[in-house]
Amino acid sequence: MISEIVQSRLAEYKFASPEDEWNAIREIVQELALAALSQSGLFKHAAFQGGTCLRIIHGLTRFSEDLDFALLTEDPGFEWQHYASSLSKEFQVFGLDVQIQDRTKLGSNIKTAFIKRDSVGQVLTFQFPRDRSQTQTIRIKLEVDSRPPAGATHETKLIDFPYPCPVTVHDLPSLFAGKCHALLCRTYIKGRDYYDLLWYLGRKTPVNLVLLQNALEQTGPWQGTELHIDQNWLIENLKSVIEKTDFPVAIADVNKFLGPIEARGLAYWGPKYFLEQISKYEGTI
Repeated sequence: MISEIVQSRLAEYKFASPEDEWNAIREIVQELALAALSQSGLFKHAAFQGGTCLRIIHGLTRFSEDLDFALLTEDPGFEWQHYASSLSKEFQVFGLDVQIQDRTKLGSNIKTAFIKRDSVGQVLTFQFPRDRSQTQTIRIKLEVDSRPPAGATHETKLIDFPYPCPVTVHDLPSLFAGKCHALLCRTYIKGRDYYDLLWYLGRKTPVNLVLLQNALEQTGPWQGTELHIDQNWLIENLKSVIEKTDFPVAIADVNKFLGPIEARGLAYWGPKYFLEQISKYEGTI
């Protein structure tokens, strides 16, 4: 069966726990979905963005949950149903029957769908057997922003699994702008934001300030204002967010997406550590 390709892909991972294995299975489904969406032509109209993009395209050392996209041109009429058939057929090729469920809220600019597969254990062999109390249902959320802020820069990358195919993505400065917007505007603490922030800071990634300014004016506490942001504005506001962050909550969020080696660094998380990393980054721009 072609599902052997999926099983072989799973065997390439190194697991330390059942959670690691489940994260890997979910990631394989994400990769299959990207290939299917590439075949269906989505990337002529939309770009891959967010933490899963950073993971799959750039090798971020944490797992991720959702597949996030932004249209290249605003289109409030975008519907996932145009891609549902292609997604289902492509998964069947690899021995996985999935359901595609549209869950877009009426009037929302964020168009949401889910890829769902029950009883994954029927087609894959687990290294860590899962009992009845542990889910065997995969659910991958797909979200596309049908009214994205202007200013993103795009590029084309090739993914290798399950076969080489092109994916339109936001470039790193645009991805960093999206992450800064999340850190500045999110109304709850998401530790994955802080993990990704360290990744960008450590690589001295510049921020697409045009995209960030447009995003801040579109959604969040600065919505509707006329901002004129620069690097100094961004640094000061990031510092303000860090100083107010409950880091034990952030650590609890991100820990389940990390392997044992990556998780070691969480012992140092706190305002002092993050402010030091911001200062190192500030000195290079």
